[in-house]
Amino acid sequence: MAITKTDFINFTRCPRFAALSELRKEKLDADISYDTYKEQEQGEKIKEVLGNMFEDETYEHDLTKKENKQLEALMPYYKQVEIEAGKLAEVYFQGKSTYAEATFNQESFEFNQEGIKFICYVDIYNENEEGINIVEVKATTSNKYCSLMAGHRGQDKYSIFYFDKKHNIYHLKDEIPGYDIEKEMSLDAYAKQRDKLFNRYGDVGKYVFDLAVQRYFIEGEYKESHNEKGLANIHYYLAVLNHNYVFDGTYDGDEAVYKKDADGNELITFFDLTSVTAEYQTIIENEARKLKRYVFDLNGAPTSLGIWCERKKMQECPFLTTICGKDIPLKNSSLNYLNNGFGFKNEAGETIKGLDLINEGYLNMLDIPEEWIRNPKHFIQRDALRFNKEYIDYEKIEAGLKELEYPIYHLDFETMPCPLPRFRGEKPYTQSPFEFSLHIEKEPGCCDKFKDNYIFLAKTNTKDEREELVKMLVKYIDGDKGTLFAQNVAFEKARIKELSVIFPEYRDQLMKIYNRGFDLMWLVNTKSEMYENLGFDKERSGLPNYYHKDLSGSYSIKKTLPVFSDLSYANLEVKNGTEAIVAYANYNKMTKEEYALMYQALITYCQQDTWAMVVILDALRKLCQEVVKE
Repeated sequence: MAITKTDFINFTRCPRFAALSELRKEKLDADISYDTYKEQEQGEKIKEVLGNMFEDETYEHDLTKKENKQLEALMPYYKQVEIEAGKLAEVYFQGKSTYAEATFNQESFEFNQEGIKFICYVDIYNENEEGINIVEVKATTSNKYCSLMAGHRGQDKYSIFYFDKKHNIYHLKDEIPGYDIEKEMSLDAYAKQRDKLFNRYGDVGKYVFDLAVQRYFIEGEYKESHNEKGLANIHYYLAVLNHNYVFDGTYDGDEAVYKKDADGNELITFFDLTSVTAEYQTIIENEARKLKRYVFDLNGAPTSLGIWCERKKMQECPFLTTICGKDIPLKNSSLNYLNNGFGFKNEAGETIKGLDLINEGYLNMLDIPEEWIRNPKHFIQRDALRFNKEYIDYEKIEAGLKELEYPIYHLDFETMPCPLPRFRGEKPYTQSPFEFSLHIEKEPGCCDKFKDNYIFLAKTNTKDEREELVKMLVKYIDGDKGTLFAQNVAFEKARIKELSVIFPEYRDQLMKIYNRGFDLMWLVNTKSEMYENLGFDKERSGLPNYYHKDLSGSYSIKKTLPVFSDLSYANLEVKNGTEAIVAYANYNKMTKEEYALMYQALITYCQQDTWAMVVILDALRKLCQEVVKE
């Protein structure tokens, strides 16, 4: 078996993980086949890609957890990221680089310690005149690191990284000789941002931790072979996608050519984390000691839940819902209170939040003592559950409905947030539209599911069909009247704005549509600013307009639809945004018959999304009409 880097990261999460993994101790010092190693790493890379693709809260993250072999359709994009990083490593580091799509062409390191074999492969191994460069490729973006910013009060903020554009490398500013950090921010503020690199469960720290574990394995081999002098000449880098890179649409046949963009940006950029990973080694050594204890003791006894469970993230522990957190209710748990990031304060004034509530036995929403509750929204949720009664603010709903101008354009985009930009004007992870559904409601309640529905769906996933999508959009939506209506309209508006930049000839029409946006959630949940402008007081404006116990703290379309109708996604071939992307990504792998069936399935799914909005809006109208009748 041996211990791979992924094993190390997982087994050090908590004392229980190794035991629940049914680890066989006698195989800890055994060899691991390349195929087994690659299979394990591929699973982690799929999670990495999906984690970056679905950062937007409009997606149901839990839906991607289902084991689905088709998700491997996304792996070619990751592999291409590795290839592009390898090419640029050769340019900027020079010397000789070893990298490949097939890991058997990559450099490996291993060492034995106390009956355990540790082994890892390196994404890019570079040797030049100055030494060795170890490069770990991650399908995340540079924005996460560049966004570690601080500044003096009331002044501009600055990143803690300095970009050496000539060498395409970011360096921490405290490592740049003579750099005056205090001119931009206090040293304390700088340190606070830098410390985020050491949070192994944070958005930026998890990748640094990964690289630090890699360094631990590499140094282990050097020390085992009594070649510690060689360690002084090794540098450690992360290679990530450049969030500033804009693809110019150059192709060689069907293959995108990622040359420098108009501003001189490369697709991939590097972060020098040599000093950070060196500081990390004391932490990693402590983690290694814990790992040895865990894998030899194999104690499967229950342990506390916490940040290490990575709940609702792509890296969520596989044992959380099945074993450790199996008692957490699927609906209306203590974790399902709205806007509950600050948790609750007990009688002693202590804050208890998140999984700590579960650890202390507060499983259900009603388990939270009433005196701990301070947020009026939480009282609304609690009463809806306790008394099995809807909460409805008829006046606010009716006032919101009066703000709608007809016709109403119910719009939903399906997008492909590909790690690599595929078409002109796109950046890494641009939400590239490949489908939209549009239901046009001419007057209140006047909309036919089929006759008033217009669908655009790209026929291929290689040809740029976005202009055809735009033409159809401006054909059916009149930007001079009516309302652009969507669930999370900010998402649809962002896509329209992006398209207006890429296709400037349609800019005026698209921006007119953009400016008419209205969100379904402003009616079901709320929009404080709008309702204050309509004359409601500040407190009431911030409260939901509607709440039902079955929402269980979520206003996603999948939760609101069953409350207002008997429509369901359960019997659809494509049931969610993840499956839509996978279907689209798999176009080229389908037979003619499979393609025809899946093409129709995508149409049916997207149509359901906009029809669901029509149905919910009509239900809200009827709620208000019933009150008027009474």
